[in-house]
Amino acid sequence: MKTPKHIISAATIVLNENNELLLIKGPKRGWEMPGGQVEEGESLSEAAIRETKEESGIDVEIEKFCGVFQNVKRSICNTLFLARPIGGEPTTSPESLEVGFFPVDEALDMISLESFKQRVKLSLDQSMQPFNIEFNKGE
Repeated sequence: MKTPKHIISAATIVLNENNELLLIKGPKRGWEMPGGQVEEGESLSEAAIRETKEESGIDVEIEKFCGVFQNVKRSICNTLFLARPIGGEPTTSPESLEVGFFPVDEALDMISLESFKQRVKLSLDQSMQPFNIEFNKGE
């Protein structure tokens, strides 16, 4: 497979019936929302659903597209979707050391990367959608 010029990823902000947020604890970045790279021939929403299941064990239904974060310097676009759980059980994977649903305020405190906190906050604030956040970061 050729290396793509651009990387497209899809992530979900999953809220359950108790208004708790699904988070995974990754081995590198700590607590975050589930998501990952879109594969060839896969839609954005299909990737978001697949990545959520792979990383958390939770089956989800997409409720709406929220917006895009684009790292212009690194050619990475991260799309975000609001979703609700429809099945499965919280299960760890090679990409997730821990998985769980947490009250939103507690979940936001658990996320250490400010850009991930911002993604969650914007995805939960309908007045800010759809959003298109562009930034230049070389890391």
